[in-house]
Amino acid sequence: MPRERELILGGQKSGKSRRAETAAAAWLAADPARDAVLIATAQPHDAEMRERIARHRADRAARVPGLRTVEEPRALPDAIAALSAPGTLVVVDCLTLWLTSLAMPLHGAPVDASDAAASLVAALHEARGPIVLVGNEIGLGVIPLGREVRAFVDALGQLNQAVAAVCDRVTLMAAGLPLTLKEPV
Repeated sequence: MPRERELILGGQKSGKSRRAETAAAAWLAADPARDAVLIATAQPHDAEMRERIARHRADRAARVPGLRTVEEPRALPDAIAALSAPGTLVVVDCLTLWLTSLAMPLHGAPVDASDAAASLVAALHEARGPIVLVGNEIGLGVIPLGREVRAFVDALGQLNQAVAAVCDRVTLMAAGLPLTLKEPV
């Protein structure tokens, strides 16, 4: 798995983050010289989210002690470029929150989602080591009534398609169970 890229998609609480952590634990266990880093994209905008982030940090540290965490909510392509190396597994959790912070920022002007996707895909092509990306599949539900929300659902679907196209493996998680959508040839 020197340069393998995997995209893990699913709904909220589908098991996608746990699957990424399991991959990181296996990567680290296979060779003590290996490193693993998680790029967390969540931002603590309110008390509930601050509590959720703290809980995720503690749970991750208990499940995968060797997994370092770097918090980067916006400059994800730059973080991937800086952290990717042949002996380092990069886990990104999650693409949905990253796109949210760019396309619907609380402060500042939004970034064009297609430009953000192109920048991420370029970073994935240039990555020197394995990457596991986690994202939400939100396009399976009812069509949102608001124009902005429909635009975001469309943008996330397009991001997921672009990332899936450059990944060697794509897994859909539901009820904690993986469904392989694409695997290496």
